[in-house]
Amino acid sequence: MAKRVDDKRFLRLTEKWLKAGVLEEDRKIDYPEEGAPQGGSISPILANIYLHHAIDDWFENVVKPSCDGEAIICRYADDFVCAFQFARDAERFYKVLPKRLEKFKLQLAEDKTRCMQFSRFKPGLTNRFTFLSFEFYWDKDKAGKPRLFRRTVRKKLLATKREYSAYIKKNRHMRTPKLLDALTRKLRGHYNCFGAVGNLGYLHVVYLHVVELLYKWLNRRSGRKSMTWAVLKRLIEYRSLAYPVCKAIEGRAKVWL
Repeated sequence: MAKRVDDKRFLRLTEKWLKAGVLEEDRKIDYPEEGAPQGGSISPILANIYLHHAIDDWFENVVKPSCDGEAIICRYADDFVCAFQFARDAERFYKVLPKRLEKFKLQLAEDKTRCMQFSRFKPGLTNRFTFLSFEFYWDKDKAGKPRLFRRTVRKKLLATKREYSAYIKKNRHMRTPKLLDALTRKLRGHYNCFGAVGNLGYLHVVYLHVVELLYKWLNRRSGRKSMTWAVLKRLIEYRSLAYPVCKAIEGRAKVWL
């Protein structure tokens, strides 16, 4: 950090963070000699700075010049994907990477690390990988041309459905218009995060799950079944519950019931 930052007070504060103790569950304070405090607010920043020197700079200044073809890296926190034009470059990098990380006392997660062929010349779900809660794969579009698609990882999709189930069950006492408005905000956030080419179907899965939960829990607020599908449909249309649509047809009101 001293190579890029000239603020002595900031560097001194960072050094204090590294030496700060960690309060354990048994109320004892532990002073780890390595790494940043787990869960500390400064930990993500320090991790990014550390990995920038350990991986990013090394990849740009050492790995790329030594490759026979093009090479790129995409890193987010401690997750990263590297792509190479030629297989020999990828295999050579795959062998050298663990040695590079060992110099910085880091290790690869073997169950999440692999070297694979990922190309438009071999479309399908056989060659796919997971990155940032997305599953990346090549497939043909409606015109028959190969295109890179993304879809929500099944584990993340199930977790999202469980979160909505818990939220609607907990807040079923709210007035229906307010509940629908709150769900609209949550759904829009989900669509903005996972709205990618090839993932529209999984957005519909979340939307339909929310509608089914509304029908279930709104009918349990009284002793009798007071909410019909027709009434719920009118409420959804009136409160404009966020519906997943393609950008080409954005703005058209649609309701699936």
